[in-house]
Amino acid sequence: MTDLFEQGQVILINKPMHRTSADVVKTIRNLVHVKVGHAGTLDPLATGLLILCTGKFTKKISEYMNQEKEYTGTITLGATTVSYDLESEPGNFRDYSHITDFQIQAAARHFTGTILQMPPVYSAIKKNGQRAYAMARQGKEVILEHRNIHIETFEMQSNRLPFIEFRVVCSTGTYIRSLAHDVGELLGCGAYLSKLCRTRIGECSLENALTMEQAAEKFRMDS
Repeated sequence: MTDLFEQGQVILINKPMHRTSADVVKTIRNLVHVKVGHAGTLDPLATGLLILCTGKFTKKISEYMNQEKEYTGTITLGATTVSYDLESEPGNFRDYSHITDFQIQAAARHFTGTILQMPPVYSAIKKNGQRAYAMARQGKEVILEHRNIHIETFEMQSNRLPFIEFRVVCSTGTYIRSLAHDVGELLGCGAYLSKLCRTRIGECSLENALTMEQAAEKFRMDS
């Protein structure tokens, strides 16, 4: 079976919360005993589709990374965090009670299409040879640049404020944390990403992904 993985396989994993993408890669590599890489990092608090490529298929990783992605999740209004998600504590609390569904739908339209987005300081982007999040945690100033991204679809449901349920279809390089933060800034009440699930990359769907437990059972049986 190792030869099959060495020739190249694509494995779809449903990443659980609190596991890093690197954790998942290490676990699967220990099961299949060949080189494994992933096509696009998910933050530890995010869940959902992680595409793994084994053996010779690791050369295909960039092909998957460049494909369109779909996410669902929750944006919480009325506060901000320095990481733009729940990896840091909410603060700067503001009133959100005046926010209407009309304003929220207008915000969704505002961020649909090709836009400029500022990545979060707490990101894996390298600046002067260091990860931005490492510099930020050391208290160093981190200056990042806006980047062009494309948001094909941005849907928000606001029937239980301060929580907004959303679905986003977007280009590679899009930071959903930044999108949540920017929605809050546009609405004037602040916001952060409180839940995120990646549901699709290109034609690969979360519906076809294995849990970590299923993967462990399958690959132990196949070995």
